[in-house]
Amino acid sequence: MASDAPGPAPYPRLPGGFRFGVSTAAYPIEGATVEDGRGPSIWDAFAALPGAIDDGTDASTAADHYHRVEEDVALLARLGAPGYQFSIAWPRVLPTGRGEVNQRGLDHYDRLVDRLLTAGIEPVVSLYHWDLPQALQDDGGWLNRSTVDAFAEYTAVVGERLADRVHQWIPITEPSVVAMRGYGIGEHAPGQHLLFDCLPAAHHLLLAHGRAAIELRRLGAAEVGCSNNHSPMWPASDDEADVGVTKLFDQLWNGMFLEPMIFGRYPEDVAEVMDQYVQPGDLATIRQPLDFYGVSYYSPLRVAATTDENADSPFRFMEVLGRPSTDAGWAVVPEALREWLIMTRARYRAGLPPLVITECGAAYVDTPDETGVVDDQQRIEWLAAHVEAVAAAVRRGVDVRGLYVWTLLDAWEWRRGYTAPYGLVHVDRETQQRTPKRSFEWYAGLIEANRDRIEDEPA
Repeated sequence: MASDAPGPAPYPRLPGGFRFGVSTAAYPIEGATVEDGRGPSIWDAFAALPGAIDDGTDASTAADHYHRVEEDVALLARLGAPGYQFSIAWPRVLPTGRGEVNQRGLDHYDRLVDRLLTAGIEPVVSLYHWDLPQALQDDGGWLNRSTVDAFAEYTAVVGERLADRVHQWIPITEPSVVAMRGYGIGEHAPGQHLLFDCLPAAHHLLLAHGRAAIELRRLGAAEVGCSNNHSPMWPASDDEADVGVTKLFDQLWNGMFLEPMIFGRYPEDVAEVMDQYVQPGDLATIRQPLDFYGVSYYSPLRVAATTDENADSPFRFMEVLGRPSTDAGWAVVPEALREWLIMTRARYRAGLPPLVITECGAAYVDTPDETGVVDDQQRIEWLAAHVEAVAAAVRRGVDVRGLYVWTLLDAWEWRRGYTAPYGLVHVDRETQQRTPKRSFEWYAGLIEANRDRIEDEPA
């Protein structure tokens, strides 16, 4: 299969035992937002705000995955990926965030897990990929410490049902995005513009991660990890001000979520301000043993100091010069992923658990041609370069165990609506017809080629 697949050749080479997969999230793909007892989420409310979503759409239908699970699992089986990372919608299981369980919602995920296992696909479950029940947000959301208790309760409900069959768990996907883009600058739900006053939300998300890890271990979960969004930070110039704010933002975005999980401490540059939110025992709760450390990567960030004395933020984010961009506006810099993996491994050494790339993908607008083929060569080249970047880091001694491509289906991509499709499979918005793209076939070929190597070589 590999020799006939489209795209670059030869395929990047990964070691025996390396796991390929795809990742999704409930809210962008499921639809059925008012069916079978699901409660409203913060993204339902946010999408209803004028101007909040680039194309003015909502996710009430999305990719209709809720009604098409069997078809989508068949696509996963055709892809041949050993792993599938997906999230559970908190408001589908606990419509108001806590209290009475919606059995129809829980049954949906129970059936999904069984279908995946029957197809030979290992499920990786994220308990929270941004869709907080609106009832909890009405009480303060992640700014309210009681949301941590609600999350532990929700974790116990899901874990009781699924931990006997789901071996790998991620409590919270990309807490930095939730805190800073949702509560800090208002680009994501719940749309609050608190700037540095979003930091309590960051602490509570980390605390919820730790509480969930404890619950999952209690219920017999085999592996618990995380999925943190990381970007190399590049100062816009050698100017002392640019270098200084870049270092600070690196600590806020990268270090503030990595170091508490791994070492039970906040980075030096932010520890003093975070101390006001930390209660006795919090950091020990956050620092739970991790079987894998998940890295979500899309692009580096180029940072400059603000020159406007009246600006609310000290940071300016500049274009990465001399690089092409995806249709979502992210600079294409695969070597930045290799750089981050190598530098982070060198910095934290034995303290760092095995790594997994839990999200990595590119948005390009591609549609079927007159013959029905979706020729997304740009996505193939993006994926090939980034998989090779991971392979290069592995050759340098970085312990990376897997890579999950974002994402399986073209769907509703958060604040960008339908304007930034990341999928390996094109989804017609009118008919919901699924059409695997050339990138789907390329990725299937990569998986098959590496499977052959794994069979031929000792792990």
